Amino acid sequence: RTLISQTEHAFRMPERYTTRPRVKGKHINHFTDVHGLPSIKNIVSSVEDTPEPINTNITGRIPEWIDGSFLRNGPGKFEIGNQKFNHWFDGMALLHQFKISNGQVTYKSRFLSSDSYQANKEHNRIAVCEFGTITMPDPCKNFFQRFLSRFELPKPTDNANVSFVTYKGDYYVSTETNVMHKVDPETLETTKKVDWSKFIAVNGATAHPHTEPDGTTYNMGNSYTSKGAYYNIIRVPSTKKTAEETLEGVTVLCSIPSVDKTKPSYYHSFAMSENYVVFIEQPIKMDLLKIVTGKLRGKSISDGFFWDPKLNTIFHLIHKQTGKLSSIKYFAKPLSTFHQINAYEEDGFLILDMCASDDGQAIANYNVQNLRKSGEALDEVYNTLCRVFPRRFVLPLNVDNDTPYNQNLNGPNSTATSVRISKNKVFCTHEDLHGEDLHQYGGLEFPQINYGKYNTHPYRYFYGCGFRHLVGDTLIKMDLQGKHMKVWEQPGLYPSEPVFVPAPNATEEDDGVVLSVVITPNKDKSTFLLVLDAKTFEELGRAAVPVNIPYGFHGTFNATA
Repeated sequence: RTLISQTEHAFRMPERYTTRPRVKGKHINHFTDVHGLPSIKNIVSSVEDTPEPINTNITGRIPEWIDGSFLRNGPGKFEIGNQKFNHWFDGMALLHQFKISNGQVTYKSRFLSSDSYQANKEHNRIAVCEFGTITMPDPCKNFFQRFLSRFELPKPTDNANVSFVTYKGDYYVSTETNVMHKVDPETLETTKKVDWSKFIAVNGATAHPHTEPDGTTYNMGNSYTSKGAYYNIIRVPSTKKTAEETLEGVTVLCSIPSVDKTKPSYYHSFAMSENYVVFIEQPIKMDLLKIVTGKLRGKSISDGFFWDPKLNTIFHLIHKQTGKLSSIKYFAKPLSTFHQINAYEEDGFLILDMCASDDGQAIANYNVQNLRKSGEALDEVYNTLCRVFPRRFVLPLNVDNDTPYNQNLNGPNSTATSVRISKNKVFCTHEDLHGEDLHQYGGLEFPQINYGKYNTHPYRYFYGCGFRHLVGDTLIKMDLQGKHMKVWEQPGLYPSEPVFVPAPNATEEDDGVVLSVVITPNKDKSTFLLVLDAKTFEELGRAAVPVNIPYGFHGTFNATA
């Protein structure tokens, strides 16, 4: 018994590293004190797909100039047979299309025909490991085979349920593993499986690439070598030489070694300015040994993620033309960021705007059981989640031998500071991109801008979801001139990521509409597509869908050419 407890002690993570909120009464971190949150359990209910287009019921008016498809991605199936997925990120990908034309809207959806989906369907159980769900050995195997199967490495899932992205003009659905699926945006059918690792030596790529006006696309992906983990900046050319082409011509622009060889940082996205890719190395870490031995220990991939608040955040700048990594490292206190808003260069500075929080334990809280809680248990989950706010960092680009130490290098245009603390180190603090009023809306996530015109350029507006619940419950438009905000909200309604669509011949940045799919968990079959005037943030119209839709992650608008 003593031996067991000693062994247990040796392998137990120190308490400060644990990714779950600590048990009540044991220094649990409460960031807010909110009571009486309504249950939202239906936003993680499995639904059937609707592969044939159905009509929606329009109230108000959908502007007739909107012509195209609003494509959305997210989990749609949370159980297979009598087994349940544990984490929100694990549900089977369901692709949605709202086709908008002449003021009318049709809706259809289709489950992504991934290998994971097909294997699960065939075995009527969870056959492929997901982020928060470990597969149990096949009950049909004999005891010895079941024992041996625990030693297999988890096969990376191809359940691409995070976003719709484009490469060389084609649409793909993507998660963070090495497999994407090419999808026909008209039919939502899967046309081709594409594996990054067949083209370049990476073990995956983010679901948030950045695209230049000419179509050249940048992304990031990890590689794991005998020398340790590397972060790779990837460039995909803008055009295809043949119709069948996918990622041909992709190159690794730059490889950055992880500070800790076996514990690289987790990143969900990155930032890009006109001349630089900005990689944010944050203290959310992945313990590769834990991940690799997870199946043996009966633990999911998520068990290998932990937050280490003793580490600073590091901003790495990579020049897009040369692929050269800046020798200057920009440091900030520990922060967690999933989505950046925009980045641009101005007067020798790189302005970097992002949604960030001071704690990186949120991923662990988004398991399905938490989302399905009610009453005090639900309040507890919300109150132990750190709020996310929009922040600006200002990084001086021209740091050389003559740059002074220990004084703020930033000009009067921002309250963000940057101080040279050693030869190649600059320490930065942020400016809040909001006023006090954002606190009452629970912070802001899922940021979007007028991307086509203003990504990598100075801009004035961004849009996002306010988080007075575990998921977005308001839509917010932020005006950086004066940090004023406009809010759309209705009790019991949960809007998802707002996507900006510019009006034809628009001359102003906010001349257009904002689209958001609004989930109604406590009202059956009444989800709707919301259309707001981006300028006034007033509702123009909505298209109600006569089927249930779970809360999704990311989407894009595909304009009809």
